[in-house]
Amino acid sequence: MALPLNAYTSPVEDLSMSAEYVLTLSCPDRPGVVAAVSGLLAGKGCNIIESQQFGDPVAERFFMRVQFSGGCTLDELRAGFAALAPDFAMEFQLFDLAVRTRVLVLVSRFDHCLNDLLYRVRSGLLPIEIVAVASNHPDLRPLTQSYGVDYHHLPVTPETKPRQEAEILTLVDHYQVDLVVLARYMQVLSEEMCAKLAGRMINIHHSFLPSFKGAKPYHQAYSRGVKLIGATAHYVTPDLDEGPIIEQEVARVNHTHSPEDLAAIGRDLECQALARAVRWHAEHRVLLDGHKTIIFPR
Repeated sequence: MALPLNAYTSPVEDLSMSAEYVLTLSCPDRPGVVAAVSGLLAGKGCNIIESQQFGDPVAERFFMRVQFSGGCTLDELRAGFAALAPDFAMEFQLFDLAVRTRVLVLVSRFDHCLNDLLYRVRSGLLPIEIVAVASNHPDLRPLTQSYGVDYHHLPVTPETKPRQEAEILTLVDHYQVDLVVLARYMQVLSEEMCAKLAGRMINIHHSFLPSFKGAKPYHQAYSRGVKLIGATAHYVTPDLDEGPIIEQEVARVNHTHSPEDLAAIGRDLECQALARAVRWHAEHRVLLDGHKTIIFPR
């Protein structure tokens, strides 16, 4: 007897079609890239859910992000795009959205960004898995462990910095970390550390830099009568606080705001900018274009 058109047929087929993948790519800007990509996906039985692209007229490079449901395995897709890539000098990556980004958070004593990230993950608002937190201070162990997350106290001095950074990299390997997030981690990282985690480490700081460096930046801003304050989330590079910017958030202030008011507003801005940067990275919406980023938000 023939099955009705809406009948359940095969768990394998249903599973493959329910899987969602993301393709990101960059290549020299030329005609035919979108047609080639969509044609390959159609030929594999995939259904495009979201597609965004951008041609950089200065760099003459083309960037694309495609989210689609799969009609085949990730290995089959990788083989297909590996065969296509030489025709367009294409650099590409493929991701399974069911696999959550594994995150190691580095923090010092300020707890607002860490607490915000932990809450967003527990509430289902951030598609990552925080596998561990490491700090050069013991202060935030109770907060971290209240969320059931491992906490590692790694003290550091100028003399022990190489050993401490080696311990951090050991944690990266042990927990199979995809992304390191500096949630107000008040240590300058070595060039070697930055190189090993290039494109895999995000920092957050107030947006006064390069002005108002050092201690009490909000007091410095108050004394200068600033009218805008903000926060910047960026990828970490050896150039201190000058890596490719992922997200920024700002708020207007005035003479009625005390330095303490400015600091409180700044903490909120830091949480918002960092959470968005981490989300976009985890959803594979950030592509590097030299010293800047291409963002394909929802």
